[in-house]
Amino acid sequence: MTRASVRAWYLVHKWTSLVCTLFLLMLCLTGLPLIFHDEIEAVTGGPPPLEGAASSSDAPGLLPLDTMLERALAERPGEVPLYMAFDNESPLLTVTTGPAPDAPETRMTLMLFDRTDGRLVAPPGEEGFMEFLLQLHTDMFLGLPGMLFLGAMGLSFVAALVSGVVLYAPFMRKLEFGTLRTQRSRRLKWLDWHNLLGITAFAWMTVVGVTGIINALATPLVDQWRNGALAEMAGLEAGAPALPPSRYGSLDKAMASARSALPGNDPQFIAFPGGAYSSAHHYAVFFQGDSPLTRRLLTPALIDAESGRLSDVRPMPISMKALQLSQPLHFGDYGGLPLKLLWAALTLFTIVVLGSGLYLWLGRRHASLPMRLAEVTSGGRFDAVPSAAE
Repeated sequence: MTRASVRAWYLVHKWTSLVCTLFLLMLCLTGLPLIFHDEIEAVTGGPPPLEGAASSSDAPGLLPLDTMLERALAERPGEVPLYMAFDNESPLLTVTTGPAPDAPETRMTLMLFDRTDGRLVAPPGEEGFMEFLLQLHTDMFLGLPGMLFLGAMGLSFVAALVSGVVLYAPFMRKLEFGTLRTQRSRRLKWLDWHNLLGITAFAWMTVVGVTGIINALATPLVDQWRNGALAEMAGLEAGAPALPPSRYGSLDKAMASARSALPGNDPQFIAFPGGAYSSAHHYAVFFQGDSPLTRRLLTPALIDAESGRLSDVRPMPISMKALQLSQPLHFGDYGGLPLKLLWAALTLFTIVVLGSGLYLWLGRRHASLPMRLAEVTSGGRFDAVPSAAE
């Protein structure tokens, strides 16, 4: 690698790292407990898991969906249904309501019911600590601008990772892989740890960075799908008013129509008319497959909310599939507790890489650029040389 190339890659690594480090540290610290959100909520008083029949609409012994919707709306008089979601491992069901079909998330109310007897398992409550962490991790309480800003930080992080790997080659040219010169200066020791942990976790950090960028684009991607593929499926003019709940037909009839179009699939949730994931006049029933991969890929079936007749079924576009796959991958939510523990360990690695990188820059922020480049190309041999002014 030429000296000019090393200089260019070094400057890319330096500035992309400095731009994103503090925000990435915040994302790591908030993301660490979010990896174990299910386990934490179970320990801190979440609803106990219920064993038994699946929540499919045709499973025996479960109350009809129409009955469950009536009970949910009785708990929130004056509100309209937004979503109904299923747990296909138990008879649990959630219903989300709001003051209007297009209500913002902050005004939504989520309730958890048991379909075996219709009882309210978890009534509406105040936002918990995990919800606070999730919002901070997702958009820093700034909505779409916050999401896009964190997406830009993710892009800067990926650029820092790529440039760091490029610089790793000349740095390690005369050193064995995994070298830790712990008997030398503190700076050289941390430089070795920074490089070793960075190259070890590079693939994982890249995956988490890229999936974070995709997740940050969730709102534009959903809007694109809604205004494109979903509008074509619905066959309705843009801006049509949402069907009022008084004109809703049977949910059970709609579910039966959707199931006939997608046999062998389980429903994950229903989006009601007027919401972000449905049209103005349809129930949108989203189905998941039966394999570890297809369970993450949803297929929507649009059902006319008045008549209960199937309108259309079609797979999600590539952009939405990428979003659906990136969300669980970002938090390690694929392989149970062992994968979550691996994700947590690699998150700790990333915190050390970010913290050591900041420490290394602060220690030599006044060093000349030629001295910094010499440190890269010599494997840190210039660590003991006094810093020179810029």
